[in-house]
Amino acid sequence: MAVPVAFFALFFAYPVTAIVGRGFRTDDRWRFGRIGEVLGRPDILDVLWFTTWQALASTALTLLIALPGAYVFARFAFPGKQVLRAVVTVPFVLPTVVVGTAFLAVLGRGGLLDELWGVRLDTTVWAILLAHVFFNYAVVVRTVGGLWSQLDPRQEEAARVLGAGRFAAFRRVTLPALVPAVAAAALMVFLFTFTSFGVVQILGGPAYSTLEVEVYRQTAQLLDLPTAAVLTLVQFTAVGAILAVHAVTVRRRERALKLVDPAQTSRRPRGAGQWALLGGVLLTALLLILLPLGVLVERSLDGPGGYGFGYYRALQSAGSGASSTFLVPPLEAVGNSLRYALVATLIALVVGGLAAAALTRRAGRLVRGFDALLMLPLGVSAVTVGFGFLITLDKPPFDLRTSWILVPLAQALVGVPFVVRTMLPVLRAVDERLREAAAVLGASPLRAWREVDLPLVRRAVLVAAGFAFAVSLGEFGATVFIARPDTPTLPVAVARLLGRSGELNYGQAMALSTILMLVCAVSLLLLERIRTDRSGEF
Repeated sequence: MAVPVAFFALFFAYPVTAIVGRGFRTDDRWRFGRIGEVLGRPDILDVLWFTTWQALASTALTLLIALPGAYVFARFAFPGKQVLRAVVTVPFVLPTVVVGTAFLAVLGRGGLLDELWGVRLDTTVWAILLAHVFFNYAVVVRTVGGLWSQLDPRQEEAARVLGAGRFAAFRRVTLPALVPAVAAAALMVFLFTFTSFGVVQILGGPAYSTLEVEVYRQTAQLLDLPTAAVLTLVQFTAVGAILAVHAVTVRRRERALKLVDPAQTSRRPRGAGQWALLGGVLLTALLLILLPLGVLVERSLDGPGGYGFGYYRALQSAGSGASSTFLVPPLEAVGNSLRYALVATLIALVVGGLAAAALTRRAGRLVRGFDALLMLPLGVSAVTVGFGFLITLDKPPFDLRTSWILVPLAQALVGVPFVVRTMLPVLRAVDERLREAAAVLGASPLRAWREVDLPLVRRAVLVAAGFAFAVSLGEFGATVFIARPDTPTLPVAVARLLGRSGELNYGQAMALSTILMLVCAVSLLLLERIRTDRSGEF
């Protein structure tokens, strides 16, 4: 636990505590009475209520739509499965400003629905909920589906042989084994929607505001740091309480499971019902995932003189339509993002892997509490973290304001919780007796982990690496404050272009977004290929 604790203490707890402390301290005096003043305002109460209920609704809707997809990807073999698995993960890395714009093209004024049926959903809560499902569909599919594909189907088949119906066998055998993974996925979806920023700001308009949007407004627009500090503290407390309840309830349901090679559990659909389920999942992916992504591609090619690659060619010059925005050609953001994401993924795997291994040992309340603390970066305002980095990591020996490593560190903060939540259910499902048998035969703890745990969790490690890489590619909230002007990331470059008027800037933003989408899809497809090629080893 030493490395994860030190990492989170230095790069998360210290910056967040410092910036919140500045909001409560005036003239060398602490003023905690501001908490009651801020929380007593009707507008703030409305923000708290909307933040909570939209996050619950988004989580429930995401589970309802994505769980059938998790089953299909876990149990069915069909052509194009690896490509589709990579495609459904792409939305998770797209900047929220881009997704909001794409959904406006589908749901807003002059959009597809407006042209076909005269229906507009922008500035409604339905647009926000659908965009949240678009973002988090892959979280459920990959987190739940990753464990589901390794559950031995013969256990459920044995229950049916003994007289249980299909639903009863699933409810009594498979569902209890999936509860930790489902709870982990639901937790991540809730935290992301609870702290939603770009989607709410673009699709909801001025009528809807989450805590994250209000923190940004109070900090960047009104310069009211005390109110922003109170809201950050409220967000931090709410997320901490949710994580504590999750840690207690889910841990009671975890147990050792018999895990098998995913290749043994995947087969072609049988019967009309299974083919209908596969068709429904494919149709959902088409309408919910591919349609908004197709809008991005179409807009990146739709230039003033007709369809072509004019916007892509303009990305090669720093002075073409963006002379005061970029010091380097926007296209260089592709290489910057890849380098940052690779380093952030390595950091997240090391820190998250060590944390997951420590949490597997069930060593007292301290370790169980650390389980919940690891998820806090997903529930704390990225605005707060970004500002915190700037005001704390500015003195030796941690003066990192001008160092390139600052961006991967901020990205890794968001990647570590995904690594932990992906690896932990699988690690805890490994039968402890296998480790004990290895120890009896003379294996050291390190060798026992290498010979017993690693072969069983290698697939989870690759899934975790994919999540960490994807999250790092699309991280925007904190990176926008710390990325250097001469080394912008793809999301930062897209936001800068969208923030400037002009058709050329908008087209370049769509082109960069399409490049980001393709880079993510190719990376995830390669990861799927590596994982499949090595699946026969364990």
